[in-house]
Amino acid sequence: MKQAIKPGMKLGITGGIGSGKTSVCRVFNVLGIPVFSADPEAKEVMDNDSTIKREINEIAGKNIYPGGQLNRIELASLIFNDKNLLEKVNSLVHPVVFDNFMHWAEKQTAPYVIMEAAILFESGAYNLVDRVATIVAPLEERISRVTQRNELTRDQVMERIKNQMTDKERIKMSDYVINNSENDMIIPVILRINEDLLTHLNS
Repeated sequence: MKQAIKPGMKLGITGGIGSGKTSVCRVFNVLGIPVFSADPEAKEVMDNDSTIKREINEIAGKNIYPGGQLNRIELASLIFNDKNLLEKVNSLVHPVVFDNFMHWAEKQTAPYVIMEAAILFESGAYNLVDRVATIVAPLEERISRVTQRNELTRDQVMERIKNQMTDKERIKMSDYVINNSENDMIIPVILRINEDLLTHLNS
């Protein structure tokens, strides 16, 4: 997938739930690389964009913004049980998030920027970036991270993992792989990726 890098280059960072995307992005941040996180951005759009709010209610067939606040639990139970509804909500939200990313990226002055997204491939966001790094971690470690962080049960985490692409599928479409288990040192790998990108930008 490697291709020529152009100025204003963009790196996509992805990985399954609990793989450690936030930790990896923190290291890039320390290196002075700005990170755009697609998931919080999507939440922001769904909470504050009046057109999106109206259309989500239409898709849901009822008001799921009681008191003006999105009832995330109700939306999740609707869309996780109905692929068609999920696709409709995604096709509303993703283009706005992509647009916001492109506007944000234009304003950055770093050598390259990062888009971090759990569903980078599934959403089509990989088309907006020049290269992709996938983060992988052992299943049990991922489950333990998520159950501690999100108060989800093991079964709920497994359900989410089943709904996502497999590591194998992601790796096939990526330029870099970062192993993020308790026993792996992620900093040297991130430094190598950073070096590789800067070398290409400067060549």
